Amino acid sequence: MKILLIEDNPRNAYLVRYILEHAGFSVDHAGDGPVALKKADTETYRLVILDIQLPGMDGYAVAQALRRQPRTRDLPIIAVTSHAMVGDRERALQAGCDGYIEKPIDPVSFIGEIRAALDRNTATAQEA
Repeated sequence: MKILLIEDNPRNAYLVRYILEHAGFSVDHAGDGPVALKKADTETYRLVILDIQLPGMDGYAVAQALRRQPRTRDLPIIAVTSHAMVGDRERALQAGCDGYIEKPIDPVSFIGEIRAALDRNTATAQEA
């Protein structure tokens, strides 16, 4: 199962990739929004994990762009961010994210949330 990780911080990217790969997922990494959008346009992913604080094009703009592309319109997007201000979760969901996980992440609950997002998406696709 291939996941696109969009994260500009190398340490955070390493940690998330390690956790996901250890759980059996395949991870493709992009360090910014434009690179991520190109990858999403040419590769097939089951889920996007999106940092909100990205250089240049922030995660909200990336989520909106992914929602506009026919290929990625229904792809689950989970925001993973250190933004923990009132209203940030709602803003991420309004931008097109399906879930929101605050940093620092807990490896056990993180994998559970990723699997739950994939399960929800699979159930929704089967109902359609």
